[in-house]
Amino acid sequence: MNNPVWIMSSAYPKLSLEELMQRAVRIGVQGLELCVFRRDGTRVDHVATHLDYENFDSGRAKQIVDSFNEKGLRFSIGAFENLIGGDEAERIKNQNHLLKLIRMAALLGGDENGITVGTFVGYNHEWDLEEGSFEKNLREYRRIFAPVISYAEDLGVTVVYENCPMEGWCSAGFTSTMNNLPSTLAARKLMYELIPSRAHGETYDPSHDVWQFVDPVDVLRHSDMGRIKSVHLKATRMKKDAASIHWGNVFGKQLVAKELADAAGVPLPLNEWDRFSYEPMVPGFGGSDSMDWRSFIDYLMQNNFEGVFSIENEGLNSKGTENDGAIEQGFSACLSFIRPMIWPLASGTGYSYPGQTALTVPSAKKLPLVEIRDLTA
Repeated sequence: MNNPVWIMSSAYPKLSLEELMQRAVRIGVQGLELCVFRRDGTRVDHVATHLDYENFDSGRAKQIVDSFNEKGLRFSIGAFENLIGGDEAERIKNQNHLLKLIRMAALLGGDENGITVGTFVGYNHEWDLEEGSFEKNLREYRRIFAPVISYAEDLGVTVVYENCPMEGWCSAGFTSTMNNLPSTLAARKLMYELIPSRAHGETYDPSHDVWQFVDPVDVLRHSDMGRIKSVHLKATRMKKDAASIHWGNVFGKQLVAKELADAAGVPLPLNEWDRFSYEPMVPGFGGSDSMDWRSFIDYLMQNNFEGVFSIENEGLNSKGTENDGAIEQGFSACLSFIRPMIWPLASGTGYSYPGQTALTVPSAKKLPLVEIRDLTA
């Protein structure tokens, strides 16, 4: 019971790194899952850039590690984009950005300091009308990621995939809502079979399985626990509304002419993200959700999960309000919610984190920048 709790920095896109660290200390968490998105990217939802990824060198890496040690915090880095589909020019920029982050993680100490690189894989819908389109995406994943993971392994860095389907990445006028390959356990296991390296794993977010009517504890039972490097604390509350009755929650709500829908009395998706009937929540904040957190955490603890719990705040009543106080309250409530499930009871102080070692100051080294064309040529 020595698992740290971090916060994901996407909730605070306007704060500087120093301000973000101060906020983390005030909330009482042990680290930060730092978002380092491309500043020129096309994604606009839940993005932040809390490290300067241009002209990054050993000197800057040492400064960052020293700053985190001064605050008693640890961290990881990541950016979550489509790397195998979408506009080709953007796809290549996303691939090159991931390589920059892997290089940064290596300069920051990589696996020695527990600094992983988070990413999506994405999905290519160009094959949707062809038989075997899913397997074509698997093969494209292997073509792009095999050299990327090999590069990361050589540098002593672990890449972790998040399992969000990103159902809103396609307009509601499209039928498909699978826009990120590792969104199911089956896909992740196939990915590890295609690229057996231990230099990649996952950040498992149970909320995405809840709205797919899959019990996260069952997912853990069928997972390679050594692949799960961190767990997102994010909740889902399933809705019993008109949309769920009309459309179900297996296929997303579909878009038709409003006049036809109104005449038939059929609810339509309000936006590209309104495809399924659920509400994102912060665990322990603003009511119960549709998951048995106690069973989920108990399974992790009983199976020696040693990774990080990272609070991803997308709650409608917290981050969704854009109210700074409500955002911090969400983080604080989630921390209080999980304390007795993961930390020991300390005399006089209640359930408390036992403490963590400082980050190792990385040795100075030079690593050249590489691009995807260098690895896949």
